[in-house]
Amino acid sequence: MGAADIVPGVSGGTVAFITGIYDTLLASIRSFDLVCAKLVLRGEMRAAWAHVNGGFLSVLLLGIATSILTLARLVSWLLETYPAPLWAFFFGLVLASALVLLRQVSRWTLPRAMNLSCGAGVALWIALSPVVSLDMGLSGVFLSGFIAICAMILPGISGSFILVLLGMYATVLTALKSFDVLFILVFAVGAAAGLMCFSRILHWLLHRAHGATMALLTGFLFGSLAIVWPWKQVLAWVTGSHGQLKAAQQIPILPSHYLEQTGADPAVALCVFLMVAGFAGVWFIDLKWGVSHADL
Repeated sequence: MGAADIVPGVSGGTVAFITGIYDTLLASIRSFDLVCAKLVLRGEMRAAWAHVNGGFLSVLLLGIATSILTLARLVSWLLETYPAPLWAFFFGLVLASALVLLRQVSRWTLPRAMNLSCGAGVALWIALSPVVSLDMGLSGVFLSGFIAICAMILPGISGSFILVLLGMYATVLTALKSFDVLFILVFAVGAAAGLMCFSRILHWLLHRAHGATMALLTGFLFGSLAIVWPWKQVLAWVTGSHGQLKAAQQIPILPSHYLEQTGADPAVALCVFLMVAGFAGVWFIDLKWGVSHADL
């Protein structure tokens, strides 16, 4: 999840989804409730730790932090130096993951097929959307935090990518760099509220309509393939944390058009090889360890 979150446009929720820990993650987040608060206030820390599945969350957060600390420089360098091959590898990963989950939905019905199409359509619409301006003062800051964190726990949709679309990416980075306490606090409260609300909604849906919800989430994965397509044309830019330009709106194009638009070598052979490698890696893991999504 940490490695995925480093790459703009790739969601850590995707990794949680394809590795089978998604439901456990949602249930653990959902456990931060009034019962947890009462246990903490009574000093029953061990019971509170067990209530929120603290062992699972601590190991997961440690893994995310370790990945970010060890891979951030490498992934950032690859993204700057060899963007198309890196995106090709992620394309293979996401495509194989979507197909693995699609294969495990055993009882297809018309509503589930519609959910799959709806999820793909929403993710594709988000991937191709232009940047909007969310200039609403502190209420806009709260709303952007709320929406971004909801996207972050959805497979196929990146929270940072949503901030770009909302026109808040550079604003959030500037606030973090200047340590704007009020801005950061309002944004954090919005993110916390979004996380608590949305995790409960998803957890409820997965338990009440598991197959239909999984079909919808798998659709998000298929739709997000437009984001991880290796060859893209940039239509709009935003300013990054160090003043560098970052892509804000992109559309998928053919390798031949990529060469015309960017002047860069599309490295088709290498990209196809990495697509296949990523695809094969996911299928090998699924066959070897048999990640199970029961009763879809």
